[in-house]
Amino acid sequence: MVKKLIIPPDYKPLLDLKETELAIRSIKEFFQINLAFELNLIRVTAPLFVKSDTGINDNLSGIERPVSFIVPDLENAGVEIVQSLAKWKRLMLADYRFSVGEGLYTDMNALRPDEKLDNLHSIYVDQWDWEKVIAESDRNLNFLKEEVSRIYKVIKRTEKYICYQYKELSPVLPENITFVHAEDLVREYPELTAKEREKEICRQFRSVFLIGIGADLADGKPHDERAPDYDDWITPTGNGYRGLNGDILIYNPVLDDAFELSSMGIRVSPQSLRKQLELKETTDRENLYFHRRLLGNELPQSVGGGIGQSRLCMFYLRKAHIGEVQSSLWSDETREICSRNNIILL
Repeated sequence: MVKKLIIPPDYKPLLDLKETELAIRSIKEFFQINLAFELNLIRVTAPLFVKSDTGINDNLSGIERPVSFIVPDLENAGVEIVQSLAKWKRLMLADYRFSVGEGLYTDMNALRPDEKLDNLHSIYVDQWDWEKVIAESDRNLNFLKEEVSRIYKVIKRTEKYICYQYKELSPVLPENITFVHAEDLVREYPELTAKEREKEICRQFRSVFLIGIGADLADGKPHDERAPDYDDWITPTGNGYRGLNGDILIYNPVLDDAFELSSMGIRVSPQSLRKQLELKETTDRENLYFHRRLLGNELPQSVGGGIGQSRLCMFYLRKAHIGEVQSSLWSDETREICSRNNIILL
C-alpha cells in the first residue's frame, strides 16, 4: 500500500521530457554558481560512503538505517553509504584550513532506504551540502537570519532566471522570506500537527524560515526530530525560545502544501554538543572520531545546511512528483496512479 499521493486536479506537465531535462541542467548550473558567490564557497569533492565507526555519517533523526557493506580489502571494515554530509563538511573546513567567512559546497548523493515514499520523498537524495566557518561572535540568531536571506536571494533569482527561459512558467515566490519560530506556531495552532502548522504558515506567507527544530516546545514535543550532533537546537535565543537552526519552507501551489527546500543551522559548539547528547541519551558518541575532534576544539565554529536539488527543480518546473525530475524506484501502484494522472516518472 503506497503512502497517500497528492494528485493535483487536471494536472498536466508544463514542460515535456526533453525540455524538463534541459531545464534541470540550467537550474543546477545557475543555482550553484550563485550560491557559491553569495556565501563565499568553493566546490569540493565529497565521498559517497564513509567508515561505519567514525560518527561521520548523519543518522538524521536517529532511527534511519544507512545502507552498509563490508570491504574485504580494508580488513573487512564496515562502510556506510552517506545519508547526508553534515559532519563530514565540518571536518573538511578544518582539514582544508578555511578561514572565517570562507566555506565549501558539494554535490551530495545519498541513499535513505527507510524513507516513506510520496510526492516529495525518494530513496535517492541529491542536494547541495554547504558549510562555512564563522566566528564565535556569529553564533546568534541575527547572523543565521542573514545567511538565510542570502540563500533565499539565490532561490528567488533562480526562479526568475528559469521563468525567463521558459515562458510556460511564472514566478510565484514573494520578495522576502518571513522568519517564524516553531514555538509561535504551537501557540497559534495548538490543535494542529506540526505538518499542518507548516501548511498554514506557508499559505499565509508563501516563504518561511521556521526556527527551532529539535528542542521540546511548549506542548512538550519537538516540532521535528534533529540529530544531537550537528545543528545547535538547545542554545537559548531570547524570550524563552531556543534553537539556532531551522528549515526553509515555501508554499507549493501545485500541491497546495508546505514544501521544504532546505534544513540548515549554526552547528553545535563543544558545550551544546554535550548538552544535546545528554538530552538524547547518546553520550556514547563522544568516543567517535568526529565527536572527539569537536570536543577537543579541533573543528571551527560553522554554519551549514543542505539544499535539495530535486526539490528545487520540482518546484521551479511546477512538477507534482519528485520522480518527474529524478530517476529512482517506485512501486508499481505508484507508477500506475501517476501514469493515469499525467505524472510521468523518470
